[in-house]
Amino acid sequence: MAVTLQYLVVRNGITKMTFTDKKEADAYDRLLDLADQIDELLSTGPVELNEQDRENLALFLAQSQDRLIGLSKKKPARTKEKSPDTVKAVA
Repeated sequence: MAVTLQYLVVRNGITKMTFTDKKEADAYDRLLDLADQIDELLSTGPVELNEQDRENLALFLAQSQDRLIGLSKKKPARTKEKSPDTVKAVA
């Protein structure tokens, strides 16, 4: 008989996910914490979303945090052509 240790991630009395690795369970718990914080932020925003859509969006953004952080670190790509607004006239 094998004994398997399981870690449950429980929110509001509901089991969200089961893991056999503690690090994975902790990482998922932190992800849900971040999603909760994003959900609170979205609830104060200018766009009104129903609760389910807001929760889904918050979870998506939490799962995409690496991509979002990467976007803030990237500098906009420069084009070689100058736009008409930046061309100076020489007299």
